[in-house]
Amino acid sequence: MQALATAAEWFIGLFQQGGEVFTSLVVGIVPLLVVLMTAVNALIYLVGPERIDKVAEWAARDGIIYYPVRYVILPFLSVFFLTNPMAYTMGRFLPEKYKPAFYDAAVSYVHPPLGLFPHINPGEIFVWAGIAAGIETLGLGLGDLAIRYALVGLVVIFIRGIVTERITAIMWDSVEHPEEA
Repeated sequence: MQALATAAEWFIGLFQQGGEVFTSLVVGIVPLLVVLMTAVNALIYLVGPERIDKVAEWAARDGIIYYPVRYVILPFLSVFFLTNPMAYTMGRFLPEKYKPAFYDAAVSYVHPPLGLFPHINPGEIFVWAGIAAGIETLGLGLGDLAIRYALVGLVVIFIRGIVTERITAIMWDSVEHPEEA
């Protein structure tokens, strides 16, 4: 009988702990996300959506000089201003040959900057919160880690964009000229 009572206490304790975590999120992270999303939407309004769209049109130009624009600046701005999943819509300004690479870069950048900009992907903030809890338990600061994640993420999306663009070009070339493949 004692084992059954202990199991019942453990079971209800699990939900009590979940309730405490939920309460801490409602009091802590949810207001932060609401304020951040409001600030970003106000910034978009102040800058003007048409100006943001102009950056995407500029990134659509051919040439190696536009790689950083297409695979670093545009994904960063898209993810920062439009957040996940709306960020991917900025690819509509790019020619078809660049869309897969842009998408790869943008989708790869919705996680790295969460420590600095939680509004980017609020559905995944719990991943960062788990990492942050572990880092804080070790007595380390989160600022350096958050900055490093964001910067490494920019390098990774740049590389992924270029590689995906090349893979796409090879695949499309083999479809257009199957006898050479």
